[in-house]
Amino acid sequence: MIVGTEWLIEAFDCEAEILRDVEILREVFAHIIKDLGLKIIGEEIWHQFAGEKGVTGLVALTESHLACHTYPEYKTATFNLYCCRNRPEWNWEANLRELLGAKEIKVTKIERGNPQFAIRNPQSKIAGGEV
Repeated sequence: MIVGTEWLIEAFDCEAEILRDVEILREVFAHIIKDLGLKIIGEEIWHQFAGEKGVTGLVALTESHLACHTYPEYKTATFNLYCCRNRPEWNWEANLRELLGAKEIKVTKIERGNPQFAIRNPQSKIAGGEV
């Protein structure tokens, strides 16, 4: 049973000043959440570090979580989205090119869970739904 999908995203050669701007990064999260029909649980967490002013953002979702970490000194941003329900693909490449000025984007998609589980246990229930 596949219990979720996780996307690991790396955006390179971004505009460093954008990676220091918490409000722009909040807007990126807002686009992802709206476009994929995700629902936030509680408050978003944002922290800007001293020095290069990199940012970490984290939001808990009813579907799981969305996180980002920026490294302005390396013009790099990383994102992690985990969803326990099927969602459409978000166009990370086009959106991060537009929103962060990224020149290169690497997306890794991982199906989480044990695909053999449904075959072995066809009557089993998984948190929140039937197999």
